[in-house]
Amino acid sequence: MKTFIFAVFTVFFALCASVRTNAQNDKIRKEILQHGATIRKAFAEEDLEKIKALHHPEVIKALNYNDLKIGRAAVMEGLVGFFKDFTVEFVKNEIENILIKDNLAIEQTKFAIKGTPKKGGKPFIFKGRTLVTYVRYAKSPTGWATIREMIQPATE
Repeated sequence: MKTFIFAVFTVFFALCASVRTNAQNDKIRKEILQHGATIRKAFAEEDLEKIKALHHPEVIKALNYNDLKIGRAAVMEGLVGFFKDFTVEFVKNEIENILIKDNLAIEQTKFAIKGTPKKGGKPFIFKGRTLVTYVRYAKSPTGWATIREMIQPATE
């Protein structure tokens, strides 16, 4: 009988832990989705200070094969030049999956960005897939910050 009671309690506590983990992951997933909405809005508004705050100081971004930005200053420097010439609109943001592990989240997303030249010219659509790693970061307005990102341009 003691073995049976022990088994029942073990299963009960395992189920409770699982439910707590799922609830925590759901909460983090919502936070990551909100973070994404916040950064897309900051890009649309060309809010460099907000974009900076949403990136970890040690961020590394592989924007394409020949364009690796190491550190938040390098990322921001590239954005200043980009925003001089273009406005940005995210026209697609299709999250394929989010992996959550403790204070780390990895998001894989298909995206499309419409860029419109500020000095005249034809708008363009840049499509691809991105793999973004987020870490908890108290100085970010969302509590999360991008620390790694790799962009894979679409080939279609």
